[in-house]
Amino acid sequence: MSRRYKTPIGKAYPDIKVIEPKVSRWLIPFLRPCGRIYLFVFCGIARIVSHGDKADKALFEAFRRALAGESRLIIAFRHPNGGEPQLLSWFFLFKLRKIAARVGVRFVRRPHAVTVYGYEVVRWGGWIARFVMPNLGAMPIHHAKMDSQGMARIYKAISEGAYPLALAPEGQVSYTSDDIPRLEPGTIRIGFHAAERLEAKGVTCPVEVLPVTVHFRFGSWGRVNIEVLLKKIEKVCGLSGKNRKGLPFVERLRQCRDYILAVNEKRYQIEADESLSFDARLGKVIDAALGTAERMIGARGEGDFFSRIYKVRQYYWDRIFLPGVDSLDGKSYLERNVMDLQAGEAWYIGRHQELIDFCWYFRVPLPVDDAAFHTKIEYVQNLWDFASRTMGGAYPDRVNIFPRKVIVQAAPVINLSERLPSYHSDKKAAIAAAMADLEKAYRDSISEMNRVEKG
Repeated sequence: MSRRYKTPIGKAYPDIKVIEPKVSRWLIPFLRPCGRIYLFVFCGIARIVSHGDKADKALFEAFRRALAGESRLIIAFRHPNGGEPQLLSWFFLFKLRKIAARVGVRFVRRPHAVTVYGYEVVRWGGWIARFVMPNLGAMPIHHAKMDSQGMARIYKAISEGAYPLALAPEGQVSYTSDDIPRLEPGTIRIGFHAAERLEAKGVTCPVEVLPVTVHFRFGSWGRVNIEVLLKKIEKVCGLSGKNRKGLPFVERLRQCRDYILAVNEKRYQIEADESLSFDARLGKVIDAALGTAERMIGARGEGDFFSRIYKVRQYYWDRIFLPGVDSLDGKSYLERNVMDLQAGEAWYIGRHQELIDFCWYFRVPLPVDDAAFHTKIEYVQNLWDFASRTMGGAYPDRVNIFPRKVIVQAAPVINLSERLPSYHSDKKAAIAAAMADLEKAYRDSISEMNRVEKG
């Protein structure tokens, strides 16, 4: 009998409580060695460097102004892989001041940024995340329901906080470093609203948005580890064997991808139509999985695609970690077992949501033979995710190929306070223009990095 890939959750728990976010200075010295070990062991990060030249100047000056109280800074970082908040926190705390000092830029205090994260992170992230994140000032926010307390924290951090605010305009992990699948307008809306509030109070310092991209590059060990991971994918697909040694790399990817797709079509009782493109067939799987999850929670399927996904995710986490419930003591044996059954049902609902969440981003072409090495690695990592989510896995089961070098790159700030007149006359157009500038900054950074960093 084969061993199950994932053990289902079958037990309900009281709600997770996290302390009110604050920057605990006593914790920071411990994070220098511990955080570096964490980044290497769990994220495979061997080096973290900045891009240099204009990008460094934009990063240094934005931090200098913010820490001196001359501006209010929102760091809008790309989130293609999953470890960006942790690595950027470590980079800002322990490397930024040193590299800035080399070019004569001094900060009035140790640079740091408080991060905004989805509330579900402390649910799956374990006790370390629940302890470290709030003690570094990180602030939770709900995606799928009104969170006045979370929004109040965010606006207070922008208007009164000692450190910049960091958040990901993509809203979640996007699984692709060389493209921008989607950007949510929340970052720009928050920035404009904060600028408007400061203006009403007579505060003259501007609200600035700093676009930051994170790029991964790999050395010779990456070539060994990519083969190890691809063989693992072939094994779970039942495609391993000596007869595959002569197959081209891209064909191996294609066969694994198509097999996983076919398994999902069978699962959702979709008639396979090989005349359709992979994207079209995967789209049918996404629609069927979302419809299945919504039927299980009794939802009508109303709203845009991502609000529907967030609603399913909120539902299943709220059945496992019960909101507002501090203790299950005093519950009858009968009631407690019903709660556990509901948690188990919710876990299975979550398997559909996790598959949908990833597959929407996986509608990308196979890498060509002469594609950049980091592009091939990213595709293999995502191909494993495709298999993992099909077997009941989730984001924490993601496999990263390492060791890798991380390059942090910043673009010139977007000054939202300067745009307030246009925002007052037409909010929708002003937000769209700022969003377009943010996306252009990301795409320009990606193009430049691919030109100078080939690994």
